[in-house]
Parts: sequence; C-alpha cells; structure tokens
Amino acid sequence: MTRGVRICIDRGGTFTDCIGFIPKGTDEWSPVVVKLLSVDPQNYPDAPREGIRRILEIATGIPHPRDKPVDTSRLEIIRMGTTVATNALLERKGEPVALLITKGFKDLLKIGNQSRPKIFDLSITMPDVLFEQVVEVDERVTLVGYTSTKSGMDVVVPEGDARFVKGITGEWVKILQAPDIESIRKDLQHVYDRGIRSVAICLMHAFTYPEHEKKIGEIAKRIGFTHVSLSSEIMPMIKIVARGTSATADAYLTPCLQRYIQGFFSGFDAGIHTNVRVEFMQSDGGLTPVSGFSGFKAILSGPAGGVVGYALTSWTPEENTAVIGFDMGGTSTDVSRYDGRYEHVYETTTAGVTIQAPQLDINTVAAGGGSRLFFRNGMFVVGPESASADPGPACYRKGGPLAITDANLVLGHLIPDYFPKIFGASEKEPLDIQASLALFQQLTDDVNAFLSSEAAKNGGAAAKQMTLDQVAFGFIKVANESMCRPIRELTQAKGYDTANHVLACFGGAGGQHACAIARTLGIKRILIHKYSAILSAYGLSLADVVHEVQEPSAVEFGPQSLPRIQERVNNLVTQATRELVQQGFEAANVHCDEFLNLRYQGTDTALMTLKPKRDEDWDFIPPFLDAYKQEFGFTLSDRAIYVDDIRVRGVGRSSNIEASAFKTKVYEEVASIERKPAPAPHDRASSYFDGLGRIADTPIYVLDRLDRGSVIDGPALVIDNNATIVVDPECSALITSEHVVITVGEYQQKRVGTDLDPIQLSIFGHRFMSIAEQMGRTLQKTAVSTNIKERLDFSCALFGSDGGLVANAPHIPVHLGSMQEAVRWQMEYLKDGIKDGDVLVTNHPAAGGSHLPDITVITPVFEDGRIVFFVASRGHHADIGGLQPGSMPPNSRELYQEGAAIKSFKLVSNGSFDEAGITKILLDEPAQYEGCSGTRCLKDNISDLKAQVAANHRGILLVKSLIAEYGLDVVQAYMTYIRSNAELAVREMLRSVSRKYGPVLHAADQMDDGTPINLTIKIDQTTGDAVFDFTGTGPEVYGNTNAPRSLTNSAIIYCLRSLINEDMPLNQGALAPISMVVPPGSLLAPSEKTAVVGGNVLTSQRLCDVILKAFRACAASQGCMNNFTFGKGGKSEQGEVVEGFGYYETIAGGSGAGPTWNGKSGVHTHMTNTRITDPEILERRYPVILHEFGLRTGSGGAGQFRGGDGCVRDIEFLEPISVSMLSERRVLRPYGMDGGQDGQAGMNLLYKKEADGSYRVVNFGGKNATIAQPGDRIRILTPGGGGWGASVGSEMHEGPEAAPIAPGFGGSLHQYAAQQYSV
Repeated sequence: MTRGVRICIDRGGTFTDCIGFIPKGTDEWSPVVVKLLSVDPQNYPDAPREGIRRILEIATGIPHPRDKPVDTSRLEIIRMGTTVATNALLERKGEPVALLITKGFKDLLKIGNQSRPKIFDLSITMPDVLFEQVVEVDERVTLVGYTSTKSGMDVVVPEGDARFVKGITGEWVKILQAPDIESIRKDLQHVYDRGIRSVAICLMHAFTYPEHEKKIGEIAKRIGFTHVSLSSEIMPMIKIVARGTSATADAYLTPCLQRYIQGFFSGFDAGIHTNVRVEFMQSDGGLTPVSGFSGFKAILSGPAGGVVGYALTSWTPEENTAVIGFDMGGTSTDVSRYDGRYEHVYETTTAGVTIQAPQLDINTVAAGGGSRLFFRNGMFVVGPESASADPGPACYRKGGPLAITDANLVLGHLIPDYFPKIFGASEKEPLDIQASLALFQQLTDDVNAFLSSEAAKNGGAAAKQMTLDQVAFGFIKVANESMCRPIRELTQAKGYDTANHVLACFGGAGGQHACAIARTLGIKRILIHKYSAILSAYGLSLADVVHEVQEPSAVEFGPQSLPRIQERVNNLVTQATRELVQQGFEAANVHCDEFLNLRYQGTDTALMTLKPKRDEDWDFIPPFLDAYKQEFGFTLSDRAIYVDDIRVRGVGRSSNIEASAFKTKVYEEVASIERKPAPAPHDRASSYFDGLGRIADTPIYVLDRLDRGSVIDGPALVIDNNATIVVDPECSALITSEHVVITVGEYQQKRVGTDLDPIQLSIFGHRFMSIAEQMGRTLQKTAVSTNIKERLDFSCALFGSDGGLVANAPHIPVHLGSMQEAVRWQMEYLKDGIKDGDVLVTNHPAAGGSHLPDITVITPVFEDGRIVFFVASRGHHADIGGLQPGSMPPNSRELYQEGAAIKSFKLVSNGSFDEAGITKILLDEPAQYEGCSGTRCLKDNISDLKAQVAANHRGILLVKSLIAEYGLDVVQAYMTYIRSNAELAVREMLRSVSRKYGPVLHAADQMDDGTPINLTIKIDQTTGDAVFDFTGTGPEVYGNTNAPRSLTNSAIIYCLRSLINEDMPLNQGALAPISMVVPPGSLLAPSEKTAVVGGNVLTSQRLCDVILKAFRACAASQGCMNNFTFGKGGKSEQGEVVEGFGYYETIAGGSGAGPTWNGKSGVHTHMTNTRITDPEILERRYPVILHEFGLRTGSGGAGQFRGGDGCVRDIEFLEPISVSMLSERRVLRPYGMDGGQDGQAGMNLLYKKEADGSYRVVNFGGKNATIAQPGDRIRILTPGGGGWGASVGSEMHEGPEAAPIAPGFGGSLHQYAAQQYSV
C-alpha cells in the first residue's frame, strides 16, 4: 500500500500549528511546518483545513484551490488537538442544555461545594452554570448501610423484596421511588418543544444503579433529542456534583465539537470518510477516532499534545531523569511533570466547571507574554490581568498596556527584525519598541518617586534611583518567581527535589525565560526541541490511540474479593481490546494498563494504582503503599484498603508517524557529540543581562544556520523562525540534531542588601506566601480527618520573632488575624522556656484561640540560638470531647462543656512526641465533667496533630532555606518591608474612606438574643490611623456566642482586605494603623471560662456585617455559618466508650448585595469558606437520607440589586442519633442597605415522625439539640442576604455579568488552590 501524507494539527486560540510528514522512500519522512492564524475569515473559513491544503500543495506540487473540496487521495492520517471545546467553555458558547436531576436537587449544581472562588471578593463573581433548564425527576434510590462504623457495614436486606437490589459496586441499593415514565415523557416533550436538543441526566447514586438514568435516556432519544449524556456512562464515579457537571459539560460541548467536525469534513472530498484516518487528542494524552471524541474529554485537547511531545523527546529510561514541562505562551504558562509515566488527575475544575475524567496534570499559571505590569503600593505586580491578543502588549501598535512582552523587547531579549512583521494598520509593521519605552519611562518615574518619598519619610539618605532597564528586568524577575512557585509545588509537594529534573521548554515565550527559571530552581539542564514552537502539533505524531473503560466498586481489597476483582478487570480488558481491534489495530499491538482506585477506609483520598507488571501478580497493596508514602509521607497500618473504581486503559500501538521505533537519542548524543566553537555571530544587538547590565554587542545566532555540535556561550541570543532563546551568562547551549541543550552554570549573583528594593519586595512576597502555601499542602496531604483533608478547614501561617503575622495563605478567613494572638500569648507565657525543637499546642480562647475544636500547633524557628520566626498551623478537629459529638454543642454555657481546653502544652519536647500527655488532655480531662465525654475520635486527633507538626516542620525547612539563600538580616528586613507595604495599602484605603464619608463611621446590629454589637470608627484623615471602638457592645452572655478578642482581629483584617480592591500582602501590617477598644467582659472580650463555640461561627459573621455596614460596603449577608452536627458514640451513661462517629458541616446562605452587584445565592460568606460533603458521600458514610438541598427562592432581599437566596437542606435520620444546630439570624433578618429590603431570616424545623407515619412539625430554634429517632427529619432554611438600593417599581438591576473566566485552569495545583486558598 502506498503511504500517504500524514498531518498533525494543533488548533490554538490564536495560531494553528501544522506539521506534515511527506513520505520519502520506505522508512523516511520529510517534515514540513505551516503556521497560520486560527481565525482569518477574509482568507479561509477553517484554519486546520487551510493548513492541510497548503501542506498537500507542497507535497504534490499541484495547486489545491480554496474554493474546491480538498483532494484526499494523497492523505493517510489527520491528527488534531483543538481548543474548540475549551473556547466554548470559556466563552459560554456551547449548546443549549436541559438538566434532568433527582427531585430535591434542582439547584445542586448551582450550589456545587458552596465555597466561593475568591474569599475577599464581596461581590462573589462566579461563572454561570451550563444548563438553561432543569427538570426534577421524581425518583429516588439510596444506599443500604453506612461505612462510618463497623456495625453500619453489616447489611442485611429482606429476602424477596424487589425494592432492594445490588448495585454495580456490590453495595445494596434501596429503591425509594421509581420514576413515573409518562410524567417524564411529558416533561421532556416540553423541553424539546422549547427548542432544546441536548440533555444531561444525573440521578442520585446512578454510579452504582444506572437503570433509572437509562430509562430516561431512552425516552429522550425516542422524543428526538440529538444528544443525551448519562452521568452513569460519562463517568461512573461516586459524587453527584462532579458527575453531574461532567455530564452537563458533555451535553454542552459535544454538539459544538460535532458541528465543528462536520464543518471541517465538508471542505474535503468523499474520501475523508473512507480513506483517511482522522483522530483527535483527548485530555488524557491519548488519541481517539473522530467517532469517540466527546466534549468533556476535549478540554485539554490542545496542551495535551505538548505534554506528549516533550515527554517522548526529553525522557529516556536509560537516563531516567524526570522532566518538567514549561510551556509559556501569550496569556499563560502550563507546567507539568513526566517521569516515564503520565501523571493524571481525575477531578479538576476548568473555567468554573468541575470535570470528573482522566486528564493530564497540566497546571496553568496566569503569567505569559501578555501578562500586564503594575506598580502598586511599592510593589512590582505581574498579572493576573492579561493584555490578550487584542489590543495586546503596548508594542503591538494597538494602544495596549505594558506587558511581559514589552519588558523582553526593551531589554533586547526580543529583536524586532527577527519577529514577524504583522502589526499596525497594514499588518506589515514590526514591533513598536518606542511605545514600550515611553510607557516604561512613565513607570520608572513612578517607581523612583515612590523610593524618594520613602527615603524622605524615613529621614535617610537620598534613595538610589532605578534605571528603565532595571525596572523592566525587575518585572521579568517577578514574573519568573511567579512561574517558579507552581513548579516547586508540583515537585516538592509530591516529595521530589525540584533540582533533580530536566526543564523541557517550549511555547513561543518560554525560551526567553528558561535559563532564569532553571537557575532559580537549581535545575542544571534545559532541553528545547527543534519543534518547540509547535510541540503540541509534533506531539500528536508520537501519541498512541487510547480507549478507556471504568466501573465503580465498593469492596475491601483482600483475598475474598480478589477473584471478583480479577473477573471484572479481565472483562474490562476484553472490552477495551475489542474496541481497539474494531478501530483497525492488531490484537498483538494492543496493550492494557489495569488500575484500581484504592483508598484507606474512612478517607476520601483515593490513588489510581497501576497493577504490577507481572501478569500473575495481583497484589496492588505494595504499589499503593509506595504511592501513598510518596504522596503523603506516611501510611496507615491499621486501616482496611477499599477499591473505589476499576479502570482499564487500552493503548493501540501502531507505527508512529515519524518512525516505527521512535526513541529520543538526545542524551546519547550529548554524551558522544563532537563539540565545536560557535561560528561568528550572525548579528548583534543591545541586550540587558542580570549582573552584567546592558551589552551593546550581544551575539545573535540563527538556529538553522548553526552546525550540529556548535556550542554557544552566554550571554547570547539564539533565534529561529518562531522563538527566541536567551542564553544567560554562565550558561552554554549545545546544538544537537533535534534539540538546543542548555547547561546552566553557577552564577554568583549580586547579594541582595537590606535597603528597600521594590523588585525584591515582590519576590519576597511570593517567597513568604509560598512558605505558608506549602505548609498547607503538607497539612492537607498528611492529615487523615475529613475536616482537614477534605473540607480543608485549616490555616497555616508564618510569624516574625515578635509573633506578628508575616504571611497567611488565605485558607479560612476566621483564622486570619487570630493566630498571631495565640503565638504572642505563648511567647509571653513561656518566655525563655521555648527551646529549639519544641512544638507547642493550644486552643484556649484566653490564649488566642478561636473555639476549642480549632487546635493551633506552634513551632519556633531558631537561628544561632535565638528565635527568628515562628510557624503555626490551626486545624478544626472533628471532636475534642464535651457535651455533644462534634464538640459544637448548641447549649453550652461553660467552656468545659465544649471539650478539651489547652492553654499551653509542649506536644514535642527534645524531639519526642508526647502522645501520652496529649491523650490525657483530649480523652481523660474532658470526661471528668458531668455529662461530658472525652474525644470520640482520638486516633484522628493524634494523626492530625502529627500532620500539623509535619506542616510546621516543612515551614521551618523553607524558612531556613530562605535564610541560607539571602541571610537572616535580609529576610527580616524584607519581612518588615512587606508589613509596611500592607500598612501603606490600608492607610490609603482608610484616608480615601474618610474623604468620602467623613472621619467618623458608625454601625450597630443585634444578635438574635438582643445582645448589641456597637462600632464607631474614627479615622485620622492625615495619617490614616483608625480606632475601632466597640463601646456599647453588650455583656458576655450565658451561652456560647461569646467571641474571644482574637476573633475581632480576624474580622477586622478580613474586612480591610476585602475593602482594598487589589492584591496585597496579608500580614500584621494591615492592622498597624488600627487601634481597638473592646470593653472587658463584653460579648467580644468575655471571661476565660465562658463558652465560646458559637462566637467563632456566629458572632464572627455578625462582626463582619457590622464592620462592612460602617464602611457602607454592602448589605448584610446571612450572618451565620448554620452549624449542623450529628453523631453517636462516646461515653455511655455507664461510663463506657462506645463506637461512634461525628459529622459536622456548615451550610451556605445568601450574600448581601452591594452598590453595583446582586448578592450570590447558596454560597459561604465572610469568615468561612469550607466545602460541603457531596450528597452521595454523605449517604454512603452515615445513616441519613438527604431529601433536598437547594436554593430558598425569594429569601434574598429585594432592591435595585437583590440579595442572594439562602438554602434549604432536608435530612432524614435512619437510626437514633444525636443532632444539634447552632445558628443565628433566626429572629432578626439580614438588613438591606441604601433602601434595599431585608433578607429573610432562617428557620430550623424538626419533623417528628409519629406512629401512624405522619409528621409533627416543630420549630427547632436557632440553637438546640435532640436525639432524633428513625424517620425524624430536620429541615434547615438558611437566611438570604439583604438587598441594596430601592427598586423602581417592579424593576431590579440584573447586576454585572457573570465572572470573566480566567485562562488559568485545570491541574492538581489549581484544584488545590481553588478548593483551599480560594484564590
């Protein structure tokens, strides 16, 4: 058979890259590259088809007219990666979709996990959902039994009862309500008549019992819907929210893809359907035939090709050095890692939509050539805003702003003569360096004016002025640091040394930054492939065709279950192999990787574990334990291991496009190549380099004119048609047959001094925050409890030797300002008693604590025998004893009733962890009080405390590394400067407020019991100082809504940061202008023995409302966290410890409207941002049925801008169980502002089931507890937010459009940030 032309295409947002392979003889191919604009309607209708047309003309020498169908007689294969699905998601231009979901959950996908994406954004802008209409299906199944106790797992079902069936996972399912087929048909017909043709169907527990979904899907197809997505087929995994959003994304995107593919095919002759193999890249890095290409698997179709490209051209088993992929483009940078195996994630959020599907772990950073440059409050700031392609950077001749591209241009790292001349009105002009220089001169003047004012303010010598080059290069350094952060986290967070990697650089802008990035990270070798500018297209030529099949499971891994597991795996292997054989592969060329998704009992963290290579070896435990130890640093010896999913990845291996046995030879070539000196430079330019300044005659080399073996010593520029490589001083570039291989040499940089440098200020801001972030990563990974590991209810921070906050990754807002009070209390209490190696633990409200479940672990950092920093972590422990399971009793009056209270205890002393001592404190001491129990989950307490110790240890290592790199004097100097920077931002904001509203602000509110919170703020308009005076606040109450003074700190720092509408360091400096007056013995400064559990979760929210009301920022939000707890076990009436469990959740409500925005519905506000447990996980773990979780329509206050609606949560209990509710705003409604109406107050209703099956409905009150009996239900209605502005007639403002969707999405680091930091 005559071989045809094979073409690989990466259709990006701006450019479409094509590489064609034209056959030459038996085993040779001649590559040809075509690069063109993705959208150019004046010249061609479709860029990939145009690229194919041009390549065929080159291959055949025969014209292929644009107005004729493309002749496919010489085509053999087309492979494509496309951003069509991604762009449709980003721009919200997908197919109109209707969602069918179980009754009671119509708003579930709107609420999601209830957290807000940016904790300091008062307007809470969020992307819209993808569906236009939702239909509730009156059907319901639930799981039988529960997993939180051994007794709950002993399931016996009635024989012969058709309501009980065994699901795919092996779990028993009870059918509570079968669907009414005729009613569903009518509902679907109504949807169809509206013109909607695509539906997504997602029903509770369909992952294990898909029959109801299948029935409804058949009805939809018979009616005529052209696309039907069943969640049970799209991704049969537990978690209805992620599965539902995945099914909706598929229904939203797949029709768009199909239309695009049909349009693409329409430009070819009939042979495109019969003679040409057309394949598309999927998000998991595998190719699929066009018939199998679907929307939710296409999100990373474009960048996935780049990962395959660098992986297979940069890694060999012989060299066995892991590779970091660094793909820097115009708007963002993608980083990933490859060590011989692709790293996948199985749930990630893309453009605001959670996708549950295998995707390559590609982490996107909002730093690219188009990232904008700012000088704010004395700091150099890069991004996240982008100049985009239009208008683009200033040098693009469209009046755009300064961006990274402009900085590289003025520094001589981009040369206009070697850059495409596509700018200006004629689209034939070069980059405009004068525009860049003019804007940089303005910015340089601003920087120098600030330095002069700071020097004058401090009475020192005249400030050293910065040159334009120094300012431009400063922004490059800040951008580089922002890109190094995720690379460090991607490697170090998984236990790898960043320096022990190769950096594979590709993308148009990467070569300008590669040497600096590698040097900062300690990486010694950089590989830049000859096709680096089109590596995503080239990677398609190396990829395999993949078909994946997966089934859910719920069995313990062991000898009894193994035969059935083997049978199921083999069945999936048969399915995958059959599919690939049908696609044309020989069975001998099909390889299957077999995986079990394993997790420890009682956790939600599953690891997809590859079967050992030997066919007969089915022991998945050793590789699971190895992976768990690598990922989390420990294993759990006393827990069973469960199988959540069975997955088979079938790979069809055929001859790759370039060569049948492709294997990169780069390392062999580097070892054996004969090196030769570089020829004379092909050109010269004036370029700026760190440490050397501007070099007027920097050598320029044109890559395709360099011989193999040539060595280019830096400083120099190496330029090809699509990219510029900057070879820094003390670096050398070796030209091989396929790569530019850069060796990064040692370089003695100028030592940073203690004088203020705005560039270093920004870099230290990144480094300090990175310490807190990596501590958080360590804690989340090493903890075992649901609260810390999955709900992410914790915070980590760095403090100075004075105990003041330096950096607090914005985890949980209520922790923000209070932890420093705990550190300072320990300093004052222990004085010189704190020794190197000590680890302190505290939770007492009188010692800087918030409430008792929040346990703080503090570790000093010593240098030369003295404390130079502290690190601390605070985590919410699921139980620490007291009256109620969960340690959140609604009726506590005294502190001892809320559990173990610790003022100061040395958890670690002389390197020894005092397990006996902490066990006595947690287990024995609380139980000595009448009606109280010790902790009900001691194992988890101990494990989580050890995780907090590990997180602090990680922080110490990072602090000491920073000190070793810069010196203690420099690190501490920049700690002071960072605080001053935050102080400057707050003072300016306060002065601005005083000019607008006057120097005195006032606000007051009341708790539901009538206790007033009174605030007067007096601002000095000259200095920006402010006094927050709470005189007039009511006395402490004989209840638990008393708030320790540290919580007032937290509320103030949170509100100040929210009022400053730009990024700023979050540290003690923010409170430097603030003085607080809090009356002793008041609600906000109670005595040390009084109960406080409600102060942390209720009063703190009202504090925020009062502060924001004084600043006239927004109407009241729900003013509550709606704390709901249930559980059983602990100390029995006979004094015995009984097996049990505790469950705790906070429930979202409505946010307050503001002067330009509507409030958000069903979201957490202000002082909390914890996630809520997925409904399917909830019902699997506990003896409950969740009947409803939705929005409380109309509960938000009316106004010009409407308040957000609260939520409805309805739970039935299946066993006798202790239930408690701790809530506010059940009496007084959240107020509106500026004429807006109040939101609705909340309500908690208890449904007591009577003997005849009827319900007696009682008002449970805001704070109450009971023992619920089987069949009892609680219905929680959370408050709405207040409205803003008087509405005119019936009209209300629609508010701003949905949040613009940033290009930075996807990957494990983004997912972690979105869920934990919420940034």
